[in-house]
Amino acid sequence: MQTESHADEQLTKNIILVGFMGCGKSTIGRVISQQLNYPLIDTDVMISKNAKMQIPEIFKQNGEDHFRGLETDLIQHLSDIEVAKHVISTGGGLPIREENRGLLKSLGYVVWLRASVDCILERTGTSNHRPLLNTPDPRQTIASLLTERDPLYEACSDLIIQTDDLAIADTAHGIIESARYYFSKS
Repeated sequence: MQTESHADEQLTKNIILVGFMGCGKSTIGRVISQQLNYPLIDTDVMISKNAKMQIPEIFKQNGEDHFRGLETDLIQHLSDIEVAKHVISTGGGLPIREENRGLLKSLGYVVWLRASVDCILERTGTSNHRPLLNTPDPRQTIASLLTERDPLYEACSDLIIQTDDLAIADTAHGIIESARYYFSKS
């Protein structure tokens, strides 16, 4: 049996969390970051900080395509500087662009956190900072976006976890153990 420190030495790359809004990427990312003592990069937070405005403002002032470009620029920058030993929590739409999916795969172990439409609606229903859900029928919007995005998430993922009924701590532990195994085989 490996010691804890030796096993963590195998985690030389990043753990990257992808998935739709409300699937737990930020929350689970924080727990993994604390457990591994790895810095957390939340792409939405970094983009807001760099742009000096919140994401809804970016969408309103510059449009979704501009925001997607900011996501690509950020993930390309992380690849260019060869960031390692980080937990990266991505925005829900970051994997839409094919180039981003390739960059994510090159950056490390990609985990797709999934959730049902009902679970997402419950988790995001009171949020006013999710521009894509400011529609007359958020349930239909979520269902349509999941139909469009699920194959894209799958295309860049090394592991898929359905988060509807999982405890945060258990999910984080499972991701860490799966990443250790994955990197030990690399």
